[in-house]
Amino acid sequence: MEDDSEPEQSSWAYLPDVCLRHVFHWLDDRDRSRAALVCKKWSCAMHSGSLWRCRTITFYGQPSRARTLEFQSALWYTKKFGKYLKHLEIKLSNPYNTPFIKKFQVIMRGLLSHLGKCNSHLVSLSIKYLELDCLIWKNVVRAQFIKNLAAFLKRMSNQLDYLNLKGARITLEEGCELLNSLSSLTNRSFISEINIEDFFSLHLSVYSSALFHQTMSKFHRLTILTFNYNCISDELLDILRERSSHSLCTLNIKCHIHDPHGQVVSGMSWANLAKRAPKLNVNFFFERVMKHDHLARILLEEIPVRSISLRSCYFSDPDWTMRPTLTNLLPAYWHGLQKLTLELNNDHELLDNELLQLILSCKRLLFLKVWAFLSVSFMERLLQNRAERKCILTTIKVRIYTAQDDSTEEERLLADIYRKYKYLIDSELNYFVITYPMV
Repeated sequence: MEDDSEPEQSSWAYLPDVCLRHVFHWLDDRDRSRAALVCKKWSCAMHSGSLWRCRTITFYGQPSRARTLEFQSALWYTKKFGKYLKHLEIKLSNPYNTPFIKKFQVIMRGLLSHLGKCNSHLVSLSIKYLELDCLIWKNVVRAQFIKNLAAFLKRMSNQLDYLNLKGARITLEEGCELLNSLSSLTNRSFISEINIEDFFSLHLSVYSSALFHQTMSKFHRLTILTFNYNCISDELLDILRERSSHSLCTLNIKCHIHDPHGQVVSGMSWANLAKRAPKLNVNFFFERVMKHDHLARILLEEIPVRSISLRSCYFSDPDWTMRPTLTNLLPAYWHGLQKLTLELNNDHELLDNELLQLILSCKRLLFLKVWAFLSVSFMERLLQNRAERKCILTTIKVRIYTAQDDSTEEERLLADIYRKYKYLIDSELNYFVITYPMV
């Protein structure tokens, strides 16, 4: 007798569409394309717009076969489902010669042209570390790439909300051309977040440029701005106060030793901006700018500082001392500082007492990262004060530099300290402390 009943279907056949799309979300392009061949329902899931809103395309300088296939797949699917795209990230991995850069420029021209015609949803674009001042960027290729990118930004200017061009290393005129593209349709831009850290070439005194000020005056609802201190001036702070004070929340400011930072900025300009932008928090990142007189010109008490990072890397200077910064400058932010990072080569001075006093004076300090020459006893004193609720730290990451080859004794003492405060560390702290020989 023949069985006319329907064959029993797998439980996957009854999976709701929303769940099926969620499964597809975690698959890479190759697995998605294979899964789409299973049945009509899975093929429809493959074409769901929600799966193609975020894309990353990595251009590999010296790709393996697997990476070449990964790149080709990412590019193909980005074009195929470009109309759904909301967030696009472009990465350059180890660009090494002019032919590679030329190929990158040609592919990007086609991709940006395609997206410009078919996409009306893109809100986020990130192309980091272009390093357009490198010799592998020939003038013609560089000019064509900037022209294509400017045209794309102009077309997307009424919808783009986030732009990250960190590390572009571009001239002042070219940089302003790209930023002006965001406002070319209406002569004002409503983009909310821009990252132009290391956007301009080294050594440029951007703060004195009327062209830059004119460009920045076109942005009217910035919430987050990331840039270099060589852009800061009284004029820029006044522009931010007049144009974006109602929305401005965060300024991320990098100050590098090779960027000009000798300009005089008025504390009154900072105070006026902070008054008009009550939600404003400022985060400073200093790279090898460590001398007290340099920092004192920048770290004015009127600035609503939330985070400070001071990094000397492994460079040391016998004329530099950290103590005045810890005792005179940073305590001015006792009421607002929440995050402190110090990566110092301070082998000529001990800072235990000054650093502990600073931590105790900062009533809102939650995050502490220190790489420096310290005594192990500093950690015990810090944890004792934390146990007594004299500070509210939740993250402690410390690398204790030592000039000795053998740090066995220091490691034993740290282990004893950990056991003594294990109850506190395990229940309340993100804690990581090690010794590190610096010989």
